[in-house]
Amino acid sequence: MKIATWNVNGVRARQAQLREWMERDRPDVVCLQELKAELSQIPEQVKLEDYHAYWHGFRAYSGVSLHVRKGLFDAEPAFSHPEFDMESRIVQAEVGRLVLASVYVPNGGKDYEAKLGFMIKLAAWAKELHRDGRELVLCGDMNITRTDMDVHPTERKPGVIGQREEERELLDKLLAQHLVDVGRALDPDNPNLFTWWAPWRNLRSRNIGWRLDYVLASPTIAERAASCVVLADVGTSDHAPVVMTGA
Repeated sequence: MKIATWNVNGVRARQAQLREWMERDRPDVVCLQELKAELSQIPEQVKLEDYHAYWHGFRAYSGVSLHVRKGLFDAEPAFSHPEFDMESRIVQAEVGRLVLASVYVPNGGKDYEAKLGFMIKLAAWAKELHRDGRELVLCGDMNITRTDMDVHPTERKPGVIGQREEERELLDKLLAQHLVDVGRALDPDNPNLFTWWAPWRNLRSRNIGWRLDYVLASPTIAERAASCVVLADVGTSDHAPVVMTGA
């Protein structure tokens, strides 16, 4: 199974790139963030017929979607939102015991307390799913760097949102709910593993970035992962897709 996540930073701006990438790589599950479009604004060319899809967005702000290849499972996915969803930031799909989710954690620049509250509720939701015997794959833009290694040395700035210890502690609490950071688990010592680059000074081509985008999975799923890679050459968003491929 191939599971991908991408903050497209505007689905209309990236529509041709999104379709080309999905048709080329044919991921089984696609999680998108920062659509910046309500349902009526979703371009027709990204509504691929071979996917069950749920678009959940606001005009010009936030938004997530979740796409599951038709025929991947015996039953169709049941899409819904956890109760703590705000500003179109999370959508989930249930297939039997498996829960797939696309999430876009608030940046925190406008309302830092809302970001912390969202992370607390996200961890509680993951804990409840585990308690109910569910398996989880949670993908998306967490807007938090897990450790200093997830930030290029020249970008490390104590106290900057996205690098604060209290944020990282909340991300660790989420991972403590029986989740594995698949990208880091498969590449534990790579200091150049970034998924976001500020759009100036050629930072992307120089790989001076932050790791903000994650595939988090229950251990039984993570242990079957053969790779989890950043596709830094795909698209013109300030984020790159992250793709987990499993056995």
